[in-house]
Amino acid sequence: MAGRKKSTARVSAVAKLEAELASLKSQLEKARSSQEAGAKKEADKAGKEADKAAKKAQAAAAKVKAARAKKKSAAQQKQVKAAVAAAATAKKAAVAAKAASAVAKAKLATIVAENKLVTKIAKAVAKEETAITKKLAAAEKKAAAAAAKKAAAAAKKKAAADKKKAAAAAKKAAAAAKKKAAADKKKAAAAAKKKAAADKKKAAAAKKKAAAAAKKQAAADKKKAAAAKKKAAAAAKKAAAKAKAKTKTKTKTKATAKKKPGRPAKKAAAKKPAAKKAGRPAKKAAAKKTAAKKAPARRGRPPKAKS
Repeated sequence: MAGRKKSTARVSAVAKLEAELASLKSQLEKARSSQEAGAKKEADKAGKEADKAAKKAQAAAAKVKAARAKKKSAAQQKQVKAAVAAAATAKKAAVAAKAASAVAKAKLATIVAENKLVTKIAKAVAKEETAITKKLAAAEKKAAAAAAKKAAAAAKKKAAADKKKAAAAAKKAAAAAKKKAAADKKKAAAAAKKKAAADKKKAAAAKKKAAAAAKKQAAADKKKAAAAKKKAAAAAKKAAAKAKAKTKTKTKTKATAKKKPGRPAKKAAAKKPAAKKAGRPAKKAAAKKTAAKKAPARRGRPPKAKS
């Protein structure tokens, strides 16, 4: 990461330097162009002024020539003198203008030559800069590739470590879950066993209680049946004795009674049985069972007998 930062800083510095150089080149080219244009303008102006001065000098010389050709009066001589002086001045001005024009042209030629040389140097510098930039870019590219390779290796190593760590954590979690499941299963089995034992104990107690109740009920029913039997036997004996006494009295009365004349009266017919009522006949009172009543049935598998 530090290498990458250093590389980036180096590239930024190179780019900044290139930008500054480009700016300076632009400014220099602009200054050269401006200087060359100024010199050219100045040379052109000096040339025009020299031409103008030469024309003036020629006109003054022609004027002098014309004045000399005329008659030489005092006024004319004065005019000739003035014309000669003007011609001399014009000639002097023309010479000065010509000299100035030559200087300006020489200056322009010097500037143009310098600009050509500077352009040539600038091209050489630019070529060298391009080579250096290319070399620097190659070096930076190589450094960046090395840094990227190093970072990729570090990332791969970290990913492998993270994967290993995650696998270990997953294994640990799975082991913990398995252990917890086993503990829960054991706990549930113990609870089920305890509940089954409690249910078995409860069922045994209920069975014992039901058996005791049935035995008690059977004893009570037996006692009641014995009492009823005894009472019935006593009633039957009493009824038999009463019937015997009644028969004896009837026989005695029959023997002593007088026979009436005529056909003897028929014996009273036995009483007809009572007419049956509509519907289902009423059940006779069944004798109470002496066997013990069954305990209410329990759903599910019957409890095991105690050993």
